[in-house]
Amino acid sequence: MQDLRISTVQGATLWHDPAGNRDYYRELIAPLHGTTDVVVLPETFTSGFSNDAIDRAEGMDGPTVAWMREQAAALDAAVTGSVQLRTPEGVFNRMLWATPDGALAHYDKRHLFRYAGEHKRYAAGRERLSVDWRGWRINLQVCYDLRFPVFCRNRYDAERPGQLDFDLQVFVANWPAARAYAWKTLLRARAIENLCYVAGVNRVGRDGNDLDYAGDSVVLDFAGKPLAESADHEVVSTTTLRAEALESFREHFPAMLDADRFALDGLPGGRALPPR
Repeated sequence: MQDLRISTVQGATLWHDPAGNRDYYRELIAPLHGTTDVVVLPETFTSGFSNDAIDRAEGMDGPTVAWMREQAAALDAAVTGSVQLRTPEGVFNRMLWATPDGALAHYDKRHLFRYAGEHKRYAAGRERLSVDWRGWRINLQVCYDLRFPVFCRNRYDAERPGQLDFDLQVFVANWPAARAYAWKTLLRARAIENLCYVAGVNRVGRDGNDLDYAGDSVVLDFAGKPLAESADHEVVSTTTLRAEALESFREHFPAMLDADRFALDGLPGGRALPPR
């Protein structure tokens, strides 16, 4: 592993304006060319968090997927963030992962936000996704997933004996200011329990539902200590994650050796781990 540069993009997403948001975020991230390895946009960055946006959900052949690929190529970095995408199985809150070579992976939000009725209109994802990028394993999560530690839990990877599933966990969100304390607390918990770096990217401003967002985007180390923190304004921040520091911490504090082994019930691709 080499060090990894990650850029968190905390923006004021426009309400129900995909074209306007693509232009807005393109302008924010354009200066990152050659200076970063991963660019993280907020959840539903083309529309804001809206059940009504489902009516204009794009397909995988639509302009936003093409835009993600274009940005990854232009920046020579992986670009990620979630949008509403229509498939034959329904509309998903889908976190896209685009890389400069044109490759595209995605994670569909597993835990739909019942409190706002997301579960009534959107389809739920089934599988976790960790991607390999520039020597790092990166796990992708969306907003409400943060509240479910079993789904977020780092485990041994059967294909890489003795190593954990991921080194970095990324959460994209539209997390209202009224629950900011939970956002900040749970992100730290995920970093500590998973012995990994964590990046949480939230939006700012007020949306079309009159909900306020305080941002509070953050990059945390494996001990839950902040490496970069953002307040309640538009900001793009780049942080370098130190590979040697992570490896040294895991070597000297190997809590994963005492962790419970488990499989995620009902998830295709969830691997059962052998008993001790």
